[in-house]
Amino acid sequence: SASRIAALMWLTTHVLAWSPAAHPPPVCSTGVLPEPAAAAAVAAAGAERCARLPAVGSRGGVARAVMTTDPPIAVPGRMSKLERMRSRYGVAYEPEGGWAPQEDAISYADLEAGVGDIASFSRGDSVTGTVLGFEPNGVLIDIGVKSSAYCPIGEAALEKPMRPEDVFDLGASYEFLIVSREDENGQQLLSRRKILTVQAWDQVSEMMAADKAVEGTVAAVNRGGAIVTVEGLRAFLPGSHYLPGQNPPEELVGQPLKVKFLDVDRENNRLVVSHRKAMVDQTINNLNVGSVLAGVVTAVKPYGAFVDLGGMSGLLHISQISCDHISDVASVLPLGAPIKCMVISQDKSKGRVALSTKTLESEPGDMLKKREKVFEEAEATAAKYQERLEAERKAREEAAQDVIFGLESVFVDEPANEADAEAPSPEPAAEN
Repeated sequence: SASRIAALMWLTTHVLAWSPAAHPPPVCSTGVLPEPAAAAAVAAAGAERCARLPAVGSRGGVARAVMTTDPPIAVPGRMSKLERMRSRYGVAYEPEGGWAPQEDAISYADLEAGVGDIASFSRGDSVTGTVLGFEPNGVLIDIGVKSSAYCPIGEAALEKPMRPEDVFDLGASYEFLIVSREDENGQQLLSRRKILTVQAWDQVSEMMAADKAVEGTVAAVNRGGAIVTVEGLRAFLPGSHYLPGQNPPEELVGQPLKVKFLDVDRENNRLVVSHRKAMVDQTINNLNVGSVLAGVVTAVKPYGAFVDLGGMSGLLHISQISCDHISDVASVLPLGAPIKCMVISQDKSKGRVALSTKTLESEPGDMLKKREKVFEEAEATAAKYQERLEAERKAREEAAQDVIFGLESVFVDEPANEADAEAPSPEPAAEN
């Protein structure tokens, strides 16, 4: 019943916890102390009650209840487990064989030293972590702290992947940047994208310094130009730097494109590239005097015409259009007209190319009378022109060799003649 349960609880908290040594006998209302025999009887009753308590299981084996008779605290300020149980309940449970020696227990100093060995990182630190596992929207990373860190899929690469497995390998180590503090579970957020962004800016800065052409991918096209992805970074391609007189078409989206850097500004996150510059450098490197190129007339001036040669502009001077006299360049080469011409000189350092159609004429004046025929036979005429130039070069070399041999013979004959002149004439023989 409830009354019996209440009596049992009172017995547990008062009778079992009482001991003559720890608690002196109380003084009654009359001021007379209980007799020693009565106190001993009460103590014996408490011991008998403890002996009848059931044994309970513990890690050390079978535990038993022990009546407390020792002082509650042996060392003030540092209680053992046994003393703590005695102070709370007055009855201590001891495993069979007793408690382990207190010397083996872990102190607060040892615990603090052990916790101090665990690494901790702050936001903005760079760490190396190992991939522990994949989740639908991120990756669990071990960075050597008490809880695994988390890298969201949006921070896994420069461009967001479809799955974390596309950019990470299980068990592999990568460099990350801490981007948050610890949450209530001790977990921190990581970013791989920020590390790769810094590396990509370093790469494009080196490429611009070296004036190196790289291959990008066209991501989008608009009226002002195009967006090109280069080394994982988004760069702007102005329409004027695609091809002369042309804007990037929609069909170019997703296609590779050779570009060179015009501006690399990391602080303002600005990256500008040029396809025309890359094509000019490539064309100039492949150009040779005597090459025949196809182009389009992009500008007409009184002194000649400018021809676009696939991203590079060359000058066709009025004196190199035809062997006959020309008074109006536009009447012979209208704006936008397709043309074939020969390279007669170039300056690779300045990107200048001089062109000629006069050298492609089979007969003088064909550019004025039979322009289409000149362009149709341009390669054949250029080959004959090169053969004629080669023959003239060899003739000049042979003539130069003849001159050199003639001079050598002159210098060789003169010393011989001088030696003959200095030699004494033989004496006539004596007459008998």
